[in-house]
Amino acid sequence: MRRIPDWTSLDAVTRRCVRASAREHADLLNAALNAFLQIEPARVGSGGTLDGFPYAAKDMLQTPAHRPSGGLAVAGDLGIVGHSDLLERLDTAGADRIGFTNMTELAYEPSGFNASRGRVKNPWSLEHVSGGSSSGSAAAVASGAVAVALGSDTGGSLRIPAHCCGITAWKPTYGLISTRGAMPLAPSLDTIGLLARGVVDLLPLATVLANLPASSPLRRAVVLRDVLAQCTPAIEKACSDLADVLSGSGIAVERRDALPAIDAVDTHALTVMFAESARVHRARIDDPAVAPMLRRRLAKGLEVTDDTLATSIRARPRLIRDFEDHVLAGADFVVLPVMAISTPRSAKCDPASDHFSAKTLYAMSRFTRFVNMLGFPAVALPASFDERGLPVAMQIVGSPGSDLALLDLVRHVQTMTDWHGCIPTAIAELVPQPEPAS
Repeated sequence: MRRIPDWTSLDAVTRRCVRASAREHADLLNAALNAFLQIEPARVGSGGTLDGFPYAAKDMLQTPAHRPSGGLAVAGDLGIVGHSDLLERLDTAGADRIGFTNMTELAYEPSGFNASRGRVKNPWSLEHVSGGSSSGSAAAVASGAVAVALGSDTGGSLRIPAHCCGITAWKPTYGLISTRGAMPLAPSLDTIGLLARGVVDLLPLATVLANLPASSPLRRAVVLRDVLAQCTPAIEKACSDLADVLSGSGIAVERRDALPAIDAVDTHALTVMFAESARVHRARIDDPAVAPMLRRRLAKGLEVTDDTLATSIRARPRLIRDFEDHVLAGADFVVLPVMAISTPRSAKCDPASDHFSAKTLYAMSRFTRFVNMLGFPAVALPASFDERGLPVAMQIVGSPGSDLALLDLVRHVQTMTDWHGCIPTAIAELVPQPEPAS
């Protein structure tokens, strides 16, 4: 299978060639995928540690020159405070922003469906969902339009599209990366993170965006046995195969049950997500330009009382202690699938379709939401392909502040596996293939 080389593996001449055609390539791919809302004009390079690094940003980040749409046809007030210091840092470091990417409305939908701007298509199969809400960022990376993209994750919005599109995602420890200048959804859960084909391309931007604290190497892993029992056979096998790779790398792997703990956390995660999103975007409930299902979801959040919301937020320290004591229990990280179900066809996630399934939407974020409530860091990495040739991803979840150790571990794993970086089959003929440095 053809591969897209890591940006960091290219020599200086090849990088210049890629940069020269980057916008043309992004525009060509956009006609097939609808990944970009806006492709930015080229800017004169400013040198710096990220000189020319091609990246994209989810259309929820505000700059002095860019007012984001938040996935809506008419943006209005999105509750954004200030400008994104993340984009300012990347600009200062010399990175090349190719454009702003499409997303689901208000970042509040896990499949990639968008009634206002059309869905972003999956570069592996145009009939399947790309995952949301960072849909365009994931498709842009997977198709080779950019090397890295910024996205957000409130309940799985980086990890789910990483699974669907076959790339790597980093959801940071809560509060590690600034959310200033970003559209809020549920501020107690919101994180800004990165998507890339592999960690080797993700790390240069991560170190610019955050002061990653050093932590001890990861030695012990827990595979969540009862979670795997709920997965499709292909996803269960992918997790077992990844566990074997970890074991071969000297990681001690145990199997434990965790569903009761996950369910306890998830109850609070849903309460906070419903309640805070409704309060942040209350004005959208009566906005006819917003999709009816999204308006109903926001209205439901107003049924959560302020006291109930406060109780869930106060529960976070206890939930963290319980999870660390009873699930991690001396281990460094847990391993579980991003999704227990196969990537669905788009019709199952379109409310206007006769095949629509609300249960499918719930299932897509079933095993990601609890991580946001805990505030733990997670890295999603491609781990296999299913029987239809669509990617499958696992997530490794560590304790707060272990981001760098998680990224280092996945970087090591990706030197031994070739699941990441493969050129998606649905757009393979549109992808040029620069040669990596010898």
